[in-house]
Amino acid sequence: MSRHAPQVNEVAALDAEINDVDAYMTELGQAARQAAARMRSETTGRKNAALEAIARHLDAARESLLEANARDLARGRENGLDAALLDRLALDEARLDAMIEGLRQVASLPDPVGEIDGLRARPSGIQVGQMRVPLGVIGIIYESRPNVTVEAASLCLKSGNACILRGGSEARDSNAAIAACLRAGLAEAGLPDAAVQVVATTDRAAVGRLIAMPEFVDVIIPRGGKSLIARISAEARVPVIKHLDGVCHVYVDASADLDKALAIAVNAKTQRYGTCNTMETLLLDAPIAEVLLPQLVAAYAEHGVELRGCERSRAIADQLVAAEEADWAAEYLAPVLAIRVVDGIDEAMAHIDRYGSHHTDAIVTENYGLARRFLAEVDSSSVMVNASTRFADGFEYGLGAEIGISTDKLHARGPVGLEGLTTRKYVVLGDGHIRG
Repeated sequence: MSRHAPQVNEVAALDAEINDVDAYMTELGQAARQAAARMRSETTGRKNAALEAIARHLDAARESLLEANARDLARGRENGLDAALLDRLALDEARLDAMIEGLRQVASLPDPVGEIDGLRARPSGIQVGQMRVPLGVIGIIYESRPNVTVEAASLCLKSGNACILRGGSEARDSNAAIAACLRAGLAEAGLPDAAVQVVATTDRAAVGRLIAMPEFVDVIIPRGGKSLIARISAEARVPVIKHLDGVCHVYVDASADLDKALAIAVNAKTQRYGTCNTMETLLLDAPIAEVLLPQLVAAYAEHGVELRGCERSRAIADQLVAAEEADWAAEYLAPVLAIRVVDGIDEAMAHIDRYGSHHTDAIVTENYGLARRFLAEVDSSSVMVNASTRFADGFEYGLGAEIGISTDKLHARGPVGLEGLTTRKYVVLGDGHIRG
């Protein structure tokens, strides 16, 4: 029996069967390395066929997927998962539609593998350029969100990589049901089933082995809470693409259109609470604070958002709870927002630099010069003008889906889509040229 993509009712049996986690993970790593060698040369047509087949299998399996997810949610409630984690864990028809649409959008994207750019002739007569190629084997470790299983698989497949997916134990039934659809789609398209492997064991030792197999794994991408990512970053023996926090800001400048500012500030916080691109701190320029803050307080009250403010903001709206120092660096992932009144863009950017996480920050302004300064000087992976931070997302950026958001500066930064899962190698074209 293949362990690459267990059926739902196989999960418990497989978990009990895997007594030697080290040997099991080594087996997955070896299979992934072999699959990666084949995936490097797979055609765009076959990769797209697999994505389309997976989409069809997910669509046909809606009932079993939702039943599996219901079991995970029930177990999560029994185990005391908080509201933010339960929201990340939950699947419904709309989220299934988004997963299917994401697969088809990735299939429609240009295939970056094999592209050669920068080709130029050298004085010797040779031509030198760079070809985009897959990274190889990608290990992805994530919590709660079963949709990540589909997003990760789709992007790794289209970019010609093999992947080993290790979801959280709280989503074990959902991931197993999705894995069955992935396996069926790969088989239908004639691709190796080891191109996407879902780790069957919930033993935490599997994570420790996955991040310490440089002979089999080329890069690790963790998606989850700060403690998980910090552990992976500290212990991994292979490169890691990551972000630790999503402490995102919106700064409303004195020149801002107040209607735009109100809409952006409310959307950035309330459109969805449990995501890394949700605004956690709102900065208001002093000249407009007295006018805008009462409107914001009323709007946030309709959404049940708790507001924590500095002394200056509380002097305007005494409904705000007094903010503590820890609030300025907090990633709440909940209906809680910190608000601070500042004196101009320099103080706003200094606050972002001190407390932010270099994820996503936005300015609302009608001043072109200040917008340009904010774009140039704020050191974050996404910087926005007059737009909600919730747009910092691979799907919204036209990447089809994302495998994560990176706040690193080497290799990939921001939403990591197809190109972020490839690298480049130099290629040299000659015609019998020799070096004199």
